[in-house]
Amino acid sequence: MEKMPRWADVVLIPLISLILAAAISAVVILAIGEDPVAAVRLMVDGALGSTYGWGYTLYYATNFMFTGLAVAVAFHARLFNIGGEGQAMLGGLGVALVALYVPWPHWSFALIFAVAGAALFGAVWAAVPAYLQARRGSHIVITTIMFNFIAAAVLNYVLVNLLRPAGSMDPASARFPEAVHLPTLHEMLAPFGIAFSKAAPANVSLLVALLACLLVWLLIWRTRLGYEIRAYGHSETGALYAGISPFKITMIAMIISGALAGMMAINNVMGEAERLVLNATEGAGFIGIAVALMGRSHPFGVFLAAILFGFLYQGGAELALWTSIPRELIVVIQALVILFTGALDNMVRMPLEALFLRLRKRRA
Repeated sequence: MEKMPRWADVVLIPLISLILAAAISAVVILAIGEDPVAAVRLMVDGALGSTYGWGYTLYYATNFMFTGLAVAVAFHARLFNIGGEGQAMLGGLGVALVALYVPWPHWSFALIFAVAGAALFGAVWAAVPAYLQARRGSHIVITTIMFNFIAAAVLNYVLVNLLRPAGSMDPASARFPEAVHLPTLHEMLAPFGIAFSKAAPANVSLLVALLACLLVWLLIWRTRLGYEIRAYGHSETGALYAGISPFKITMIAMIISGALAGMMAINNVMGEAERLVLNATEGAGFIGIAVALMGRSHPFGVFLAAILFGFLYQGGAELALWTSIPRELIVVIQALVILFTGALDNMVRMPLEALFLRLRKRRA
């Protein structure tokens, strides 16, 4: 019997953790001589008070949905994929090759193959650490961290020596042809008479991210493979007894995880920059860990957590622009959220479990 309702685990614990993180952040803001209430108002207004703010919030959230789902799928198999950053970098390379070297007649065709290219490159990059753990016993955490640095070096070499246009000093690829430019939310909503900021980078890849959330939910909770992944994550010995192959589950879970992380590139490479540049991921692979932790590895929770972190990113940028509060404070807030939702999870969970147990006994 569960110690607390499922909704409390998915919603109440992350909400309390967020409130605790916000309270400590308010103390930090007070310590540097700023008004925390005014700071929150400015963040809300900057991130949610206009279509421009919403555009950037949703743009960041799209990145975090992909990387959060990537971490969540691996979590269900009891695998800690910290290589989302490198997998997203290589996913960008897959997108660039598809966009630059195939004469697409329309963005819709290019998008389908860009998703496939990004997923393929991300999956291949995740498959190597998966094989090393499944066959050689190398710890997935160590190998995926190392592969982030290798991916950065590979991308740097390819951009400088292979994809950089002649005469350019910028370590970046050529701009993608106009035919493969993805429509922004402004262009998508205009036919319906809905006004949206032209300057906002949110684009059609947001819909791809939402579809990915749905497909991951179907995979994990409505398929035999998803059941095997969860069974292996709960008990390796039990899974072995049931005839589930650890090698198969490790490889498949990490390949799916890497593919999801690689797909982030359709948003930031194809949708926003419209070319491949260094450091395009901007740490989104690591933020995905926090998103998966806060979302309890459930696609709907990942969606909500991604929106929250998108709000923090955009609201934090507005905060740094209009106040003396440094941009790094947002990193502190993110760290506090990770601290309470991850390392200090039992500090919130245990009192709540005791409370629900007491209520259950009283009803009985």
